[in-house]
Amino acid sequence: MRMRRSTWLGLALAVLMAQGGNPSSGDEQKAERLVTISEAKPDSNGFFVHEVSSPFQAGKTSIRVLLPDGRNAGEKLSVIYLLPVEAGTESRYGDGLAEVKKHGLHNKHSVTFVAPTFSHLPWYADHPDKLEIRQESYFLEVVIPFIEKTYAVQADADHRLLLGFSKSGWGAWSLLLRHPDMFGKAAAWDAPLMMDKSGKFGSGQIFGTQENFAKYRIELLLRAKSKELGTSERLILIGYGGFRDEHVRMHALMNELRIPHVYKDGPERKHDWHSGWVSETVELLLPNEKRQ
Repeated sequence: MRMRRSTWLGLALAVLMAQGGNPSSGDEQKAERLVTISEAKPDSNGFFVHEVSSPFQAGKTSIRVLLPDGRNAGEKLSVIYLLPVEAGTESRYGDGLAEVKKHGLHNKHSVTFVAPTFSHLPWYADHPDKLEIRQESYFLEVVIPFIEKTYAVQADADHRLLLGFSKSGWGAWSLLLRHPDMFGKAAAWDAPLMMDKSGKFGSGQIFGTQENFAKYRIELLLRAKSKELGTSERLILIGYGGFRDEHVRMHALMNELRIPHVYKDGPERKHDWHSGWVSETVELLLPNEKRQ
């Protein structure tokens, strides 16, 4: 499987620099040997599963894909990336892709859903020193290009949508704010969006330093990027379980900065994928003509 040339060169350069080497004309071939993604294997849930090896993650990771039934040949669909809150295949907080399938959201909205895994606790950041903890780079340079090369999906910002809760809600917002030209909307449910120091909730091992954390801090990104977000409601802030105060304060900040957004305070729900918030949040991510 070949991905776009810029992606492979970026991977090769990162690895060479980490190993103290110098870039050469053989970078692309070296990169192709560094990243491998298997053909799809259907699992017992009917998800297509790809096994991934990447220098940006420690050990094997996976990408699961849920396609709508009866899709038209050649039709390119929107993609909603369900961002995990746990490392690997842990599921103490449930399974977002299983929740989507349970409610038939892939068929109801004719949308492709993608759920990647990460080797370390996902905060969607690149560690400043450890190549194997480059979560942002892995998602942007490996997962998304692979999906857009392999599946019939729309490869533009308006059709790349992000959904998460807790730390992955943070991740959804930080990805959009750091790359506003790459993603159309991001939804966060019950997330610690006002976190101001690295170290909470296992984040220290991912951000590495307070200086690196500042690059991903949501409050600072909003202040810096408010003018780049345009006039549409691209950020969605909905419901709560354990982080209501964070949401209330974030809503106030966004009003202060005059950033259009969707805000819904409640109802209170259990802090996991299966407490009833996913269906509504998916609808809010989609354009009006896709909602049913």
